[in-house]
Amino acid sequence: MRLAGKVAAVTGAGRGIGRASAQRFAEEGAAVICADVDAKSLLDTVDAIHSCGGRASAVAADVSTLEGNKAIAAEALAQFGALDIFHANAGVQFLGRLENTPLEEWDHVHSTNLRGVYLGIVAALPMMRLRGGGSIVITSSLLGIVGDPDLPAYGATKGGLRAMCRSLAAALGPENIRVNTICPGDVETPLLQEFFAFQGDPEGARRLIEERYPLRRFAKPRDVANVAAFLCSDDASYLTGIDVVVDGGLLARIY
Repeated sequence: MRLAGKVAAVTGAGRGIGRASAQRFAEEGAAVICADVDAKSLLDTVDAIHSCGGRASAVAADVSTLEGNKAIAAEALAQFGALDIFHANAGVQFLGRLENTPLEEWDHVHSTNLRGVYLGIVAALPMMRLRGGGSIVITSSLLGIVGDPDLPAYGATKGGLRAMCRSLAAALGPENIRVNTICPGDVETPLLQEFFAFQGDPEGARRLIEERYPLRRFAKPRDVANVAAFLCSDDASYLTGIDVVVDGGLLARIY
């Protein structure tokens, strides 16, 4: 129970990595604020946590807005009286080459993936300071390190999150607030399904990419959630300002 006595907030908790992270935090003893724009999937996550004896509360929130992020912090205060952990995980993508990316789609990806993290952290910091410290984990991506020709808007936001992490780690370290990013490769989530559906031969593309992984499989959301739980625990008390690459060895290859 590495997170016993802690209160965590997870954005994008309705599915994928966010749901797995919320469940993993609860397993480790944290009370969890689960936030997502999709209220139905959000309640499914909270119900799953409750069914295992965990503590969780749901808040439907659009992280691209200041109001949505304030609602997450307010829910943490109202339900559990504190906030120690913030997992900024919510994200969207647009598939298409840069010249085929409409301005409104570019802005939508950036307002959710990058501005949303900025707003969420700004809302969370006052409560962390009252607790004398905390841990912020940001879900970036392997595409913040390398490129995919069909995901330029997404990759730009994920690279921006890595840079933001370093600035925050340098600024907040003296306040005992740690900030780290997780950079997953392909993870079995709805976003990955969207990516393969965009390909001319979805099944062929899946087999081709999966075979490039030394571990010969894509990550499960739980694989990423395990790393998030570690980074938020005292086991990672001297880690801040780093990227943890969770990619099944993909970056270890040259061809």
